[in-house]
Amino acid sequence: MAGKASDKTPEKVNSKAQGRAAEQKANAAKEAAQETPNFRDPAYFYNRELSWLKFDERCLGEARDSKIVPLFERLKFLSITQSNLDEFFMVRIASLKDQVHAGYTGTDIAGMTPEMQLQALNEQVHSFVKEQYNTFNRMLVPSLEKAGLRFIADYETLSETQSRYLDRYFEREIYPVLTPMAMDSSRPFPLVRNKSLNIGALIMVKEEGDGGKSKKKKKSAEFATVQVPSVLPRVIELPNAEDGVRCVILLEEVIRKYIDSLFQHYDVICTCPYRVMRNADLTIDEDEAEDLLIEIQRQLKKRQWGEVIRLEVGEGIDKRLLKILRKEFAIGDDDLYYISGPLDLTFCMKLYGIDGFDAYKTPRYTPAPVKEFAEDENVFDSIRKRDILVHHPYMSFDPVVSFVKQAAKDPQVLAIKQTLYRVSGNSPIIHALAQAADNGKQVTVLVELKARFDEEHNIAWAKTLEKAGCHVIYGLLGLKVHSKITMVVRREEDGIRRYVHLGTGNYNDSTAKLYTDLGLFTCNEAIGQDATAVFNMLSGYSEPDRWYKLLVAPYWLKKSFLHMIARETENAAAGKPAFIRAKMNSLCDPAVISALYQASAAGVEIDLLVRGICCLKTGIPGVSEHIRVRSIVGNFLEHSRIFWFHNNGDDEVFMGSADWMPRNLDKRVEIVFPVEQEDLKAEVQRILMTEFDDNVKAHIMQPDGSYEKVNRRSRQPVNSQELFMKEAWEWVPKQKAQAGEKRFIPAEPVVGEDE
Repeated sequence: MAGKASDKTPEKVNSKAQGRAAEQKANAAKEAAQETPNFRDPAYFYNRELSWLKFDERCLGEARDSKIVPLFERLKFLSITQSNLDEFFMVRIASLKDQVHAGYTGTDIAGMTPEMQLQALNEQVHSFVKEQYNTFNRMLVPSLEKAGLRFIADYETLSETQSRYLDRYFEREIYPVLTPMAMDSSRPFPLVRNKSLNIGALIMVKEEGDGGKSKKKKKSAEFATVQVPSVLPRVIELPNAEDGVRCVILLEEVIRKYIDSLFQHYDVICTCPYRVMRNADLTIDEDEAEDLLIEIQRQLKKRQWGEVIRLEVGEGIDKRLLKILRKEFAIGDDDLYYISGPLDLTFCMKLYGIDGFDAYKTPRYTPAPVKEFAEDENVFDSIRKRDILVHHPYMSFDPVVSFVKQAAKDPQVLAIKQTLYRVSGNSPIIHALAQAADNGKQVTVLVELKARFDEEHNIAWAKTLEKAGCHVIYGLLGLKVHSKITMVVRREEDGIRRYVHLGTGNYNDSTAKLYTDLGLFTCNEAIGQDATAVFNMLSGYSEPDRWYKLLVAPYWLKKSFLHMIARETENAAAGKPAFIRAKMNSLCDPAVISALYQASAAGVEIDLLVRGICCLKTGIPGVSEHIRVRSIVGNFLEHSRIFWFHNNGDDEVFMGSADWMPRNLDKRVEIVFPVEQEDLKAEVQRILMTEFDDNVKAHIMQPDGSYEKVNRRSRQPVNSQELFMKEAWEWVPKQKAQAGEKRFIPAEPVVGEDE
């Protein structure tokens, strides 16, 4: 009706409109919340231990690659897979078993309990071991035969000439070292050392019968064992076969051939090699330990006799013999491995070292001199001119050693301070530090006693340094000191100057020829101040009011990384160019991975070079579509850590000792340092991009967690390690460059889980 007033007053209309708007906003927020992924969802993470197995599979892939990898290099990679797997059992599997025994049911970042992890690992490790021996038996042994080296797996196939040779060799070289041990009512089952190779046997007392013929007594067989001596060569070269082929046999097979001579009044019914792996993860209560040095020494003695967590036996073992071993070692089905070949494939490194097969090995490499360090110039004069970048093993490690050696002798040097995590067996740096103390320098050395599997070694060096007059710090309570830093304090005409070396790798002149690492020499005043603060913190627990350049864990390194990742995320959200490029050994920190997922979801382009463990998943829609992960497995162990953040065009580049792992960011003293000199920053960026361009040794992570070699198609091959070797010698004068054509074949790499 035209004259009737409307009951919809403006106030009511506005109120309803506001209500609808609020409801729409709430629904939109709800939808947005539903669309935003939970970046901590366990489904977005790989289990750390299963990811580690993928790394060992990549090493095994090199052992199987007959197209690119020379035959004897493939032996080396197979040996590495064995040493890797041994350490994995002694530390990681052992830790999971400890958790199960303790009734721990918590889950990891992938949502797996310790028991679930052990079940998954059991299946995959058994499969992996089969693949190892398929590689050895079906691929490498036939290829070695074609190359002129015959591997004799069974002593019964020896020629008469070879048998006669071994008759003499066993009597002279082996028999005097052996110690047969029997088990009966008066002799209990012997203690079997961790990782030792042994031969088990069943024996029966002989009884003289008619005609002097022996016959077995009607009683059960007794157990006996012989340890294969580690002090003797395991690979024994024999006289050539009748067809002229060189032949080798393993020490344990020779002992099996002559084992009757060890039990002369017994019949040997059967023999079989076996090997045990024990829990070698040290349990150190630092809060209760009055003296950390004494406590670690005490725990080291237990390592050889820890719980048996794996038993390897030769395939075809007699059931009675196996029953005894299983009972004595308390081994279940999951921890029993039937081996179809020689136990402990690390002997392949000994095969690798046999002379006369250079055509089947990668040419040797000698590290190039570092051009910034002139032969006739004082190392400090060189550093004072400009910061110097060194790239090992392509460049010589000598300048790092000379840095400490010259400091030890230089009358202007007042003090030397250094952290040591792993050093070589005859370390020139240790000797230089001792000499410096003898020369009256103030020498402070932090020796990390808790460096896994180097504890005993480091204890010996620590005592040597103390006797020389050095002030030795035995690590820190509750933390491992993993940082790589050396500071030399020198009195000069214009006052006190601090010279600093910072690195991504250990002060180990041996592994410096095996591992790819980067180091920086500088006398930058701000870095020098921070270096002083680091050592004061290590020796006296004192923190400065401010830090200038260095990022230090466990204090603010993780926070700094998360801040830089968040900055790239904000830039991408604002439509600015944003990327992260980083290289490390391992990636498994949940906070960092979640931050990377968030960055990727915002559009940040992320390229990661992760050698080993990677718990991040690629290719998850809306989560990790902008993340790419690759791994390089080459002749040198990739070990450097580089972090490059675009920062809206004001690029920041860092290097250091820390991986993106909880143990590095939360439980260790680590140092990450900026590379600020423009030419050096550009060089580090170029190094990283060259490694991302590698299409020969690189493996690309797939969305399902597997890794595949790069498909080169028709592209020119890029092998980053070979390229760096070539580049390192390009500047060198012709005479020295010719010397550089000599190559370096490393001994067996130590692929430390603790690194």
